[in-house]
Amino acid sequence: MTLSNATLCPGDALIVVDVQNDFCPGGALAIEEGDKVVPVLNHWIESATAHNVPVYVSRDWHPVDHISFEQRGGPWPPHCIQDSDGAGFHPDLRVPESAVKVTKGVRFDQDQNSAFDQTGLAEQLRHDGVKRLFVGGLAEDVCVLATVLDGCKEGFEVVLIPDATRPVTIPAGEEARRKMHAAGAHLEAAD
Repeated sequence: MTLSNATLCPGDALIVVDVQNDFCPGGALAIEEGDKVVPVLNHWIESATAHNVPVYVSRDWHPVDHISFEQRGGPWPPHCIQDSDGAGFHPDLRVPESAVKVTKGVRFDQDQNSAFDQTGLAEQLRHDGVKRLFVGGLAEDVCVLATVLDGCKEGFEVVLIPDATRPVTIPAGEEARRKMHAAGAHLEAAD
């Protein structure tokens, strides 16, 4: 689904997942072409703002020595450490002042890949009258996947913005799209 054939309207929200320096080229856990999502998301943010559609922007915000890091037995190198440059949003991402920031990955005892995982996001979206979510960000096969699946579980209509996300690996991205589609999310290639 492209912005040209998706009309943002009341009841919609845009969720931008973890477009942070550490997930972009040069970062500690860089996704190949991760920065390519920024202009696409900026276009969606501009449209959301013009249509009074709320924008929610999630971020990993890990404590030092987080349980998801390799030295603690986790799968990832240290990344998005609280207050570090790597945890900052990509400098070209135009986050509006009105955006709601959703902070995750702060627990010491577990990881939180989904923007919904113990953040109160579902309750906030319902409070804001949101029914349909448009989702993009990084990485497609990790935090975007978890956010889309949880959005579906929470009863929202969820639309993945295909051009606004990149996976850790191409095969993992393809598998993530299969899982999202099976959960009821709308994907451009599947609709």
